[in-house]
Amino acid sequence: MRMQENSRENHLLSVLPEVEWARLAPLLVAIDMPLGHVIYESGDRLDHVYFPTTSIISLLYVMEDGSSAEIAIVGNEGLVGVALFMGGETTPSRAIVQSAGRAYKLSGAAMKQEFNRGGPMQRLLLRYTQSLITQMAQTAVCNRHHSIDQQLCRWLLLSMDRLPSNELRMTQELIANMLGVRRSGVTEAALKLQSAGLIRYHHGHIEVLNRLGLEERVCECYAVVKQECDRLLPDLRAI
Repeated sequence: MRMQENSRENHLLSVLPEVEWARLAPLLVAIDMPLGHVIYESGDRLDHVYFPTTSIISLLYVMEDGSSAEIAIVGNEGLVGVALFMGGETTPSRAIVQSAGRAYKLSGAAMKQEFNRGGPMQRLLLRYTQSLITQMAQTAVCNRHHSIDQQLCRWLLLSMDRLPSNELRMTQELIANMLGVRRSGVTEAALKLQSAGLIRYHHGHIEVLNRLGLEERVCECYAVVKQECDRLLPDLRAI
């Protein structure tokens, strides 16, 4: 019973009607998500989908020279592995744990069977996929047109929306890989935010002290992503 209660910490699972929930709950497997763990690499065949509860997963594109940039993050609002039920089976992105925590995994066969029923789960997953596409598109625009300071604010706010606390542990190198910038750029941006009293940063530990201050500094990209997620994924018990 406790497993089922904890898995309901994931938004998609929490809004499933009871009939669908009863089918899926016994198939969910609780797993740890350690920081830096790679869930899948580019081109891997997906065998499972993952429903984060207290962890955050970063989806990255990795170039031939090893450089990378984040295209989206997934936390307790969604799932990792949309290619599996959308028919692609593989994806050119890498999925890596950005913030350690817990998640539930479900076999690809079970996910596809539920999706192909054409019921509430299918409609819910299609809505979530649309919100994920919006985040990917807005991230591309943000990385091209906005400052590192604004990108860092967007990234912090999106992360806070998906965590139960205002703290996360991240190395400068990992943040730089997420944003597709140099470590020195991340350091400079983080120090600006710390000097303004918005965050506290020390040895990979980031604590958000003033969320409203971050919201005042962030570009419009954060609001676009959040509003679309809220529009598509409210309390969906009526789906």
